[in-house]
Amino acid sequence: MRSVIAVSVLLLVAACGTDTADSATDGGSAPPMPTEIPAADGPVVGLGTVLDGSADGAIGFCLGPVAESYPPQCDGLPLTGWSWADHEGDYDDGSDLRFGTFAITGTFDGTTLTAQSAVSGALYDPMPWPEPTSGAAEDHTQAQLEAIADELNAVPGALSTMPGDNLVVLDVIHDDGTIQGWADATYGDGLVFVHSALASAAG
Repeated sequence: MRSVIAVSVLLLVAACGTDTADSATDGGSAPPMPTEIPAADGPVVGLGTVLDGSADGAIGFCLGPVAESYPPQCDGLPLTGWSWADHEGDYDDGSDLRFGTFAITGTFDGTTLTAQSAVSGALYDPMPWPEPTSGAAEDHTQAQLEAIADELNAVPGALSTMPGDNLVVLDVIHDDGTIQGWADATYGDGLVFVHSALASAAG
């Protein structure tokens, strides 16, 4: 009788140990990285460089870094609904390429920005961005922050990453909260600050 009880206790302990391990694995696993840029469910506005004259003749809207050359060079979003005739005097021509800095309001489907209105960048007075501050529960070394920044470069629509004071700033083309939520679940709340270059134009 004692041996039966002992075996039963051992089996119970083993089963509890297995459940605990499985639970820890499930609870500790990071959610998958988003696979596409989130679309916007309302109008958005962004400040960038409109560039005309790419190899396929398409017009692009560059929200990220722009090469300091003449004419400038950059990789831009596909832009539709754009007419240079509506912006005479606000753009330059160089080497058969038109370009200018504009704040464009429009719709974004996750791939293409469709312009509804635009003003010269020189006349645009944007709302101030929230100051990135760390809310991380634990301190991270510079090496850890740089490693996270490298990982974040793979996020769809990532424009740049910058390690800071116990945080990493991630600039993306657009985020509706999806990327921020993933970053919080993956790295912990308050460690990654996601900044969306296309901001809501509502209100």
